[in-house]
Amino acid sequence: MSSPPVRNLAVVLGDQLDLASAVWDDFDPEQDVVWMAEVPEESTHVWSSQIRIVLFLAAMRHFRAALSQRQGWRIDYLELAAAPPEDTLASALARSIQTHQPDRVVMVEAGDWRVEQMIRATAASAGVSLEIRPDRHFFASREDFREHAQGRKSLRLEYFYRELRRRENVLVDNAGKPEGGQWNFDPSNRESFGRTGPGEVEAPQPFPPDALTREVMALVQERFAAHPGSLAHFDWPVNAEQARQALEDFVTHRLANFGQYQDAMWTDEPWLYHSRLAAALNLKLLNPREVVAAAVNAYREKRAPLPAVEGFIRQILGWREYVRGLYWLKMPGYADSNALGAEQRLPQFYWDGQCEMNCLKQAVGQTLAYGYAHHIQRLMVTGLYSLLLGVKPREIHEWYLAVYVDAVEWVELPNTIGMSQFADGGVMASKPYVATGKYIQRMSNYCKECRFDPGEATGGKACPFTTLYWDFLDRHADELRTNHRMQMQLKNLDRKSNEQREEIKEAAAQIRANGGQPADAEDQLKLK
Repeated sequence: MSSPPVRNLAVVLGDQLDLASAVWDDFDPEQDVVWMAEVPEESTHVWSSQIRIVLFLAAMRHFRAALSQRQGWRIDYLELAAAPPEDTLASALARSIQTHQPDRVVMVEAGDWRVEQMIRATAASAGVSLEIRPDRHFFASREDFREHAQGRKSLRLEYFYRELRRRENVLVDNAGKPEGGQWNFDPSNRESFGRTGPGEVEAPQPFPPDALTREVMALVQERFAAHPGSLAHFDWPVNAEQARQALEDFVTHRLANFGQYQDAMWTDEPWLYHSRLAAALNLKLLNPREVVAAAVNAYREKRAPLPAVEGFIRQILGWREYVRGLYWLKMPGYADSNALGAEQRLPQFYWDGQCEMNCLKQAVGQTLAYGYAHHIQRLMVTGLYSLLLGVKPREIHEWYLAVYVDAVEWVELPNTIGMSQFADGGVMASKPYVATGKYIQRMSNYCKECRFDPGEATGGKACPFTTLYWDFLDRHADELRTNHRMQMQLKNLDRKSNEQREEIKEAAAQIRANGGQPADAEDQLKLK
């Protein structure tokens, strides 16, 4: 008996695991087929870590299981083991179109420009119509941001965030004024732990791998054994129920202190007061409206102070929406931005964690073990070092995309190219976020267990962050002098003698020649 004709082939990508998605709006089990595919290309177009691959595939298979419970639904699901070695999403989709002969392909907006263009091209080549529906998961549409951007000389988070706060009626009064009298509480949200450390912090609720996830883990360990990272600590939410449990756990145990310590770092403490929700949000296992509502309710019920709640909501309703809008406004050229002309190769220790600098050893080691680092570890440790070193923006972008479980290009690329590397020349950030090792010393205890002195730029104990910071300012002084926010840092540079600047330049050159690793102490002493 032949299968009935197919009206719609409903494409569900690995980061679209949303049972409320627009792709289901008119889904008819008698006429439509769900299409999902695990293909090698999505794990190899950047050298994805094992833990990231497992999360995506395990979440996809759990989502397939949820769809399979719906009576009569036909699901065309390609598992990795059945995919040809060189299979891509394009080739897999083309085969499925050929098999089902649908009237049209239906999908929700992709999270990756490359993928969306690929699906457009595949549908056109097959002679089938394609309908791309808006992604209701987000508060703001792509068009909302385009309208916001029109006529503006600069595109800063703050103004878009305020628009959304008012429109969504989040922490505002009837007149549209911010609750507590101010739009953000950043001055209250930048504290370190001091010498005593974070004390006892409730660990996030773990989600031990079930049988389905363990199958995926075994597959990945066999198929992608050469890829970086470890699966020893895998315990991420892989379905909507677990994602909601993770949200409740965060709000109950860590939200109250999140704001105050969101920028703080501590040795061997990967989670601290952070939510661990970004991956579930970006896979669409969790709805951001539910997340924002839970945070607001905690404030209303006096379980969390306003600075903590606002700081968290700023990440969800503000930053997350802003970077998505910027990504779709500026792609595809944005990915090739390199305003500072950086050409250094990414150091090998980003992939294996073998580094003498304790802050980088901690941040990269944690990343490879858990697929996670919080925003300051990314911005002011791994990102800062690559910026100061002069790493090619595309290389550090591909690293971030490869190693973090929450990395989907719409959110990762602007954060890296714009915020972290200032490669867009100021489209996103008003200044390069550069600092000496003193910043890391102030916000963590990493420097206590490190042989380098963040107060020294040259000599045997010189901190490479500090050496490269002054070298960065020196190399880019002419272009940075037009930026009013950089004037104080440049004045401090100008106070250094020509001899000091030449010593710094030589020390920085040696670090670069050493592949980004600190120069040997003996060689540093010779420079001194």
